[in-house]
Amino acid sequence: MAEHDVASPGLPEASDDHDPNLGTRTPLDRLVGKGTRAAAWLVLLAMAISVFEVVMRYGLDSPTSWVHETVIFLVATSFALGGPAALANNRHIRVRVLYDLVGTRFRYVLDCFNDVMTFVFCLAMSYAGWVMFWRASHSPLGEWQLERSGTSWNPPFPALTKGVILFALAVMTLQALWHLYQTFFSPRPPEGGSEGSGASDATSDAAPDAAVDHKEPR
Repeated sequence: MAEHDVASPGLPEASDDHDPNLGTRTPLDRLVGKGTRAAAWLVLLAMAISVFEVVMRYGLDSPTSWVHETVIFLVATSFALGGPAALANNRHIRVRVLYDLVGTRFRYVLDCFNDVMTFVFCLAMSYAGWVMFWRASHSPLGEWQLERSGTSWNPPFPALTKGVILFALAVMTLQALWHLYQTFFSPRPPEGGSEGSGASDATSDAAPDAAVDHKEPR
């Protein structure tokens, strides 16, 4: 599938088909799609160890100290990686009322505005994520010290979760930057109508002239 072989410029439509690459715009999107599909198995892992906890707690009267925090970390990771996955496959929530009412040229303007705002938002959130992760991974004196949960098990999951959030936001920033470049430097749509209408109009206009010329006596 070509990157711009879509109905509207810049924004390929998401599909419910089974092809995982439908809706992707760049090679980075396809790479992100593969990685996030693999990360989706974390939800199944979280479910499995939750069942293990139920059996240990209520069946064997021997509750664990690690399942609850591990499940929270796995689910939080899957939620954080959902952002790059949705951006890669163009499956984020959009209100298309205005987009569907305007013509092709103004859709291109809306695509440019959308990509600019997406990049600015992801860049700002990445900076906030960096500040959050730095505070969770360093002591007030600037030494490396991961934030921990403070429970009896005391894993560094709070710091790791914030690191995953920072990673997801950084990936989304790269995706948005690539989308922005692609939208601004892709071929601009013709004024009015859809792409290819100009060629068909030219053909239809030329056809009667050709017929008239054919009928003129020599």
